[in-house]
Amino acid sequence: MSRAIHVQATPDMIEAICRKHAYRISTVEPLDSGGSRVVMLDPRDAEAFRVLMKGKLIAGTVARSSSHIARQLPPSARWR
Repeated sequence: MSRAIHVQATPDMIEAICRKHAYRISTVEPLDSGGSRVVMLDPRDAEAFRVLMKGKLIAGTVARSSSHIARQLPPSARWR
């Protein structure tokens, strides 16, 4: 199960919900296509967050900000 979740909510709203329910966040980023991408530290937190936000989940592809994508290593440089 993926720890990354795309949800129709602001980063501030996501952080408040996660703080209230003690979900541990790795990162939250706004999406260019609308909504936010949140990555949880624990897959169990991610699943609980999905259940909690089931009406606001974004299905399909999303447009991420180039500033966040630029921080990722190219496929050739990733761990093997």
